[in-house]
Amino acid sequence: MKEPKAVDLAEGREPHAQYGALPWRISDELEIMLLTSRGTRRWVIPKGWPMKGRKPNATAAVEALEEGGLLGNIGKKSIGAYHYRKRLKNGAVLICRVEVFPLRVLRQRKKWLEMGQRVTQWLPYSEAAKLVAEEELKELILAFGRALSATAEEGVIDTRPLLG
Repeated sequence: MKEPKAVDLAEGREPHAQYGALPWRISDELEIMLLTSRGTRRWVIPKGWPMKGRKPNATAAVEALEEGGLLGNIGKKSIGAYHYRKRLKNGAVLICRVEVFPLRVLRQRKKWLEMGQRVTQWLPYSEAAKLVAEEELKELILAFGRALSATAEEGVIDTRPLLG
């Protein structure tokens, strides 16, 4: 079967906007929650299309709740972005740019909308970075982990800059 072309950039279109959450917590160390995509079962972060009437960070928080049952404090400022190719049911491929917001997870619901469709897992940030396929997301996770770990070594974790 012939590989579909990523038509968006080839035709000069801007990447399609999506918003994602980088779920994190501190247990013995900084951990990131990854979840599997529904189609390819790759390790990803919660993300989705813009929602009418919602700010980008609020959209990211809704996606984290629907895809992973996650509740917490979402940052107002993006910590970066990454690109990926999304294959549609009709075989077309879209280039998407995901703006990422940090989500300090306070709890995970016992049941959530996409619970039976995805696997979730908490991982040390360096391990999470190894499991994601997108190089830009890998770099984003590592940079976030290093920044947060640096403040932890000083004895205080200052999350105010992350929450905007």
